[in-house]
Amino acid sequence: MTKQWVPLTDSQWDAISPFFNTKRKRTLNLRTVLDAIFYLLRTGCQWRNLPAEHPDWQAVYYYFDQWKQTGVYQRMNDELNKLDRMNEVRDATPSALCADSQSVDLAPMIFEDRGLDPNKKVNGRKRQWLVDMGGRLWRAVVHAANGADGPSAKVLLDNLDEINHRLDLFFGDMAYNGVFADAVVAGGYRYEKAAKPESKQGFVPVKGRWVVERSISWTNFFRRIVKDYEYTTSSSEAFLYLANSLVMLQRIDKQWGT
Repeated sequence: MTKQWVPLTDSQWDAISPFFNTKRKRTLNLRTVLDAIFYLLRTGCQWRNLPAEHPDWQAVYYYFDQWKQTGVYQRMNDELNKLDRMNEVRDATPSALCADSQSVDLAPMIFEDRGLDPNKKVNGRKRQWLVDMGGRLWRAVVHAANGADGPSAKVLLDNLDEINHRLDLFFGDMAYNGVFADAVVAGGYRYEKAAKPESKQGFVPVKGRWVVERSISWTNFFRRIVKDYEYTTSSSEAFLYLANSLVMLQRIDKQWGT
């Protein structure tokens, strides 16, 4: 994974440009807008402190917000995940997904959707992840950190129409037993608990679960999401999809030899 920001390559832009209305006449080049958004995601700078070589921050934020509200980031993320899977000679959509959560600090002076996770001792927000066995993020939801994993993750099951063609199995640790597991089974899927044996100490790779923990660790390469700086949880979710999309875009360049 490239650990620094670089502008989108031609092959990367070709892969995502269909999700944006590039045919309309505009003052701004949408490719430069995406470059600015990815710069902010990678470096963690404030909107108002976008370097001068990028478009005006207010214009960049306008497009970021519009694309967020219309679901562009999730759709783009889905298609990039499918493309990456097919490049690995796999079916486009997964047959199994793993659920896990990540609690992160929330920036000071933000009070919306804030809570204390008593287990992790984190005063902020919690991210619920659904990833496939290759670590690709397919669905995410962000909420106050005091929300229980199982009930809070149920909403992830409401938005699977585009990826449930082969979906059959969900993995989750003990926190997802009960409410979430029951909802999975009620939806016609199978649920399997993924947890290390109680007799084992320290880190133990667990079938289906280690991949999501690795995906969560990838957030360390994106300073904007190392902690939560967003006033709205929808923006937090958007940046998670954008981070995964950028990982997929970098794989595309390597797979296509560019």
